[in-house]
Amino acid sequence: MDGLEWIRLFMGFLISNLLGYGGGPASIPLMYEEIVNHYGWLSDSQFSNMLALGNALPGPIATKIAAYVGFAAAGWIGLFIALAATVLPSAIALILLLQLLQRFRTSNAVKGITLLVQPVIAIMMVTLTWQIASSSFSQIGVWQALIIAAAAFWLMQRKKVHPALVIVGAFAYGGIAIGVFHL
Repeated sequence: MDGLEWIRLFMGFLISNLLGYGGGPASIPLMYEEIVNHYGWLSDSQFSNMLALGNALPGPIATKIAAYVGFAAAGWIGLFIALAATVLPSAIALILLLQLLQRFRTSNAVKGITLLVQPVIAIMMVTLTWQIASSSFSQIGVWQALIIAAAAFWLMQRKKVHPALVIVGAFAYGGIAIGVFHL
């Protein structure tokens, strides 16, 4: 593995995590752009599968994405480089911002900035959802995807099944039912 790929890994995750204000939900669309569209480390379906699996596991999603993609792109060194690029910006910014926010915690400007960022994050998540849904529709069909989405919604909202179990169930269904019909 060459040093150029290590630099790409570091920069790809650094950029998406520097600009991803708000944690995992804000950085996932940015990571998607870098991982799938810009560098091509994963395909749409690979990213969707990795995201679903990552959501089923405990811990922050951004670090799980970084570890998975870093290892896939450049082995163990890539894993550590991607993790460093993911964690360092947040850690450094947190230390600096906490000091600043402590000084200006009653300011209306600080309160306003926090409120204005929320709609941007929501739009980014809707865009990512649309991209992943479009990929699912084209791969397994609209009806199959809608049935899975409706079943997942019903299980989580009405039956209060934990999302991790719903994701595992969707993986099993996809592997068995959809895999058999697409052979």
